[in-house]
Amino acid sequence: MNNAGNTTDSPAHDAHARVLKHPAVRALAAVLIVECLALVAAVVFLIVELLVAPVSSVASAVGITLVVAIAAVWVAFIAIGVLRGSAWTRAAVLVLQILIAAVAIGSFQGADARPDLGLILLVPVVTALALVFTRPVVAATSVRELPRAY
Repeated sequence: MNNAGNTTDSPAHDAHARVLKHPAVRALAAVLIVECLALVAAVVFLIVELLVAPVSSVASAVGITLVVAIAAVWVAFIAIGVLRGSAWTRAAVLVLQILIAAVAIGSFQGADARPDLGLILLVPVVTALALVFTRPVVAATSVRELPRAY
C-alpha cells in the first residue's frame, strides 16, 4: 500500500494485470467483440428492412430489432467485463454461447435450413467455450471486486 492508501502497487495487483494481458483473455474478448459487431450489423440490416421492405407486422419487426439491439449492448458489456477481469463474465459468456449454439443448431434444421449460417455461428461458440475454461481466463476472471468505501 502506498502513502495515498492505494493498493495498485501490490504484487497481487501486478499479477492480475499480467493475466488480463494474456493472449487467451484477449482472444476471448476478441470473439465477443466480433459477436457484438455481428449483432450491430444485424440491427442495421433489420432497421433497413423495416424501412424498405413491406412487413406483415410492424410491432413484431420493431420488437425483434429491439431484442437484437439489447443483445448487442449485452455482448459489449460482457466483452468489457472480460477485459476488466470481472468474475460475472464467465457465466455470461456461457449463457451467451449456449443461446447462440441454439440458434446455430436451429439453422441446420427445417424447410429453410441454412447449414452455412449454422457453421458460421458455431465457430465463435466453440472458440469462446474453449477459451472460457482455460487457466488464464479463469485466473483473470476469478478476482471479485471489493466494494469501495467512500
